[in-house]
Amino acid sequence: MAVTIQIPTALRNFTDRQDEVTVEGATVGAAIAALAEQYPDIRRHLYQDDNSLRSFINIFIGDTNIKKLQGLDTPLSGGAVLMLVPAIAGGKDGTGDIGPVPGNPARPPDNAATGAKLTGDAR
Repeated sequence: MAVTIQIPTALRNFTDRQDEVTVEGATVGAAIAALAEQYPDIRRHLYQDDNSLRSFINIFIGDTNIKKLQGLDTPLSGGAVLMLVPAIAGGKDGTGDIGPVPGNPARPPDNAATGAKLTGDAR
């Protein structure tokens, strides 16, 4: 049965810039596998080396994350629409230091105009 998969902007380079791809699949897992077969370059962004789905890839049917259903075994009906949502994470430099925190006197913000550190009483 035909299933539409909505592709997030971050992954469209791997689907010929398409924002939606139609595949055949009776389950979520079959549909995602068909997507990876149709567009092999997307596979490494969806699957780990052991062929399990990467933990930061979320798949929704409507407003429901498949993790709350039957996961990749969730059955699909014809015309179903899946939405791929990769989790976004980040930080300053991987050390856990996110930089100055407004309102935290232990971490005064930098003065962007002068490059000087503001300390104590910044009147």
